[in-house]
Amino acid sequence: MELHRIGASALARRIKDGEVTAEAALEHFIDRIERLDGALNAVVVRRFEQARERAREADRALARGEDWGALHGVPMTVKETYEIAGWPTTAGIEALRDHVSERTSVAVQRLLDAGAVIFGKTNVPAYASDLQTYNDIYGTTRNPWNPDLTPGGSSGGAAAALAAGFTPLELGSDIGGSIRTPAAFCGVCGLKPSFGLISTRGHVPGPPGALARRDLSVAGPLARHVAELEQALTILAAPDEEEATAWRLELPPARHRALKDFRVATWLDDPRCPVDRPIVDALEGLSARLAELGASVDAGARPDGVTLGEAHDIYYRLLTGTMGEGLPSGLYDQLREAAGQAPADDQSYRTLFARGATQSHADWQRSHEQRSVMRAAWARFFQDFDVMLCPVVQILPFSHRHTPGPDQRTLTVNGVEQPYMDILVWVGLAGAVYLPAATVPIGLTEDGRPLAVQVIGPYLEDRTVLAFAAALESLVEPLPQAPLAAPA
Repeated sequence: MELHRIGASALARRIKDGEVTAEAALEHFIDRIERLDGALNAVVVRRFEQARERAREADRALARGEDWGALHGVPMTVKETYEIAGWPTTAGIEALRDHVSERTSVAVQRLLDAGAVIFGKTNVPAYASDLQTYNDIYGTTRNPWNPDLTPGGSSGGAAAALAAGFTPLELGSDIGGSIRTPAAFCGVCGLKPSFGLISTRGHVPGPPGALARRDLSVAGPLARHVAELEQALTILAAPDEEEATAWRLELPPARHRALKDFRVATWLDDPRCPVDRPIVDALEGLSARLAELGASVDAGARPDGVTLGEAHDIYYRLLTGTMGEGLPSGLYDQLREAAGQAPADDQSYRTLFARGATQSHADWQRSHEQRSVMRAAWARFFQDFDVMLCPVVQILPFSHRHTPGPDQRTLTVNGVEQPYMDILVWVGLAGAVYLPAATVPIGLTEDGRPLAVQVIGPYLEDRTVLAFAAALESLVEPLPQAPLAAPA
């Protein structure tokens, strides 16, 4: 029985209907990991015996007539950055190599409360701060479609594990495309929810045990199917404990379900961050098909006054301001000195990071106000449109490149060198302004690399984004099993 080809909700139904036990389902995924993960290095923390006992208890509970929830007995993994009491949580940081969590993160607890059996954690880059996945503690994770390629990051282990059929559901996080980019590179689905919708308390970074919500950072699900994202959103979305005293979450229903009813804007390429031709061609073909099916498609519509360049500038200042909060004091002092010594016209990413990471609160407030103006422009835009389609990232999955540092790397797009850090440009379009955005796979290139589209929607209308993504998914031929996960 190929349980790895079905989603978490379908697996939960089979467990509850007695077609398969929770223990047998767990063993199915453990077997795949033990046979296939050597080539990928996706699941780096394994608690199989602990999970076996919980799976057996899930089966005993069903025999007593108990139902733990929507994920009763479903085995799954989560990103290594989420704290689980008694488990290591390092975020790939050498200083946290021996850190064992004292408490369980809020989002993970919600999965457990819904009946999930968590049996492992998936790999991340150091500080969860690269668009590739490697660190000195757990090593490098490889892409199931081609081991010479990165699976993306920082939820690279999560996306690789899903594509390889090691888990039916994953919990990731996204501050700079960390759900969306690896989902695109590995041919799976991912949701960056509206900011604040799902608790990030218990995520590292920030520091272990931190209570404050970090700007831009969100928790969100990855899965093989869009329907699983919607179920996970229902489980995960809720106010934090102190907010729940008065706040209640009631997300609006999707605006539409049928593709023909959606008003679709497309932003498929831009001089600020040119997109690889195979991606543009695939997105243009997709847009044409949507129009043929009756959807309203507008290739020129943009929020008033919003350019990709300005959106990225504001996003990067806010992002680096957030990242600066957790820097060691010695490094912070070095960056402050570098920012002060740099020429005023120096716009290199190294200098931009130094300025942003050490900016004053007054400078951050000015960027926050600019963000607020952009949010208002997007809100007006979504009165006339339901979704915006754009690239997730401007490049297809690329080869592993760990040196030099990110601010000195380059990527080749249409034969032209781009700064590596421009990989943040298209994901920042939704990130800076707190909008929900989903990644949906839309096929493979001729050389077998996944293609994807980013679906951006109105703030707190995550269900509209997911409804469109689900309708889109039904148009696209399902991807085959990734080669490294389909041994002869």
